[in-house]
Amino acid sequence: MPNGLTPEILVIEDDLANRGALVQELERERFIVRTAREGRIALEILDPDQLDLIILDTSLPDMSGFDVCREIRRRSDIPIIMISGSTSEVDTVVGLEVGADDYVVKPFRPRELLARIRVQLRRTPHEFADEPHRIVVRDVELDRDRHEVFFHGEQIRLPLKEFELLELLLANAGKVVTRQAILERVWGTRSLADTKTLDVHVKRLRKRLQDEDVTSPRIVTIRGVGYRFDAAPWSERRNRADNDPDTVTIPDLRPVGGTALEPEGA
Repeated sequence: MPNGLTPEILVIEDDLANRGALVQELERERFIVRTAREGRIALEILDPDQLDLIILDTSLPDMSGFDVCREIRRRSDIPIIMISGSTSEVDTVVGLEVGADDYVVKPFRPRELLARIRVQLRRTPHEFADEPHRIVVRDVELDRDRHEVFFHGEQIRLPLKEFELLELLLANAGKVVTRQAILERVWGTRSLADTKTLDVHVKRLRKRLQDEDVTSPRIVTIRGVGYRFDAAPWSERRNRADNDPDTVTIPDLRPVGGTALEPEGA
């Protein structure tokens, strides 16, 4: 944690009753809580070095929560949980597209939000103690210790969940990782309700790691199973780009994490 002791959370919510209820619940769980009722105020007091997580309402009096999220993400990769009264799938996708790590629809149970907060705050520095701190797959390099990613030698900034997703796929480059395994490892859940979140994060990573002259994606969808990071050389991927679709079906797989037969969305 930035303060070394207790997680500190910024709640950006204009409704007094909702803000008060959130603060009460978080303080009961011994979190340090700061609040802001407007987006611009939140951006003024934002200090990523002192915060562990942000809870951000989509509807604010002075500016859109989506714009606030986009600006926060431009400055920092701090975890962001968006909360909204809208049940629209479009709003959920937009929230994730602009950089939110999770999206919760009101009304929600306090225990559910707390569980999602703990997933976002979870840090496992010793999880890869026996693994190298750097993963290099062709022209993609990931440094676990420094939380940095380089593509063609240029550093790209990734939000936390995109970093963890890429880390898992790179560590298993050339192998299929099931959707269930990804949800468990990156989001700490096995719920199929969270597959849309996974789909959006995969889509964003594909855009960040796309070569201009190659249409074949580095992250390949294996229909009915999961995803595979394509470790093939650039020339090989370019040669087959016009023939291979975004999604492929392959038989007799033994994917990482077992067999998952959920429908694919990405």
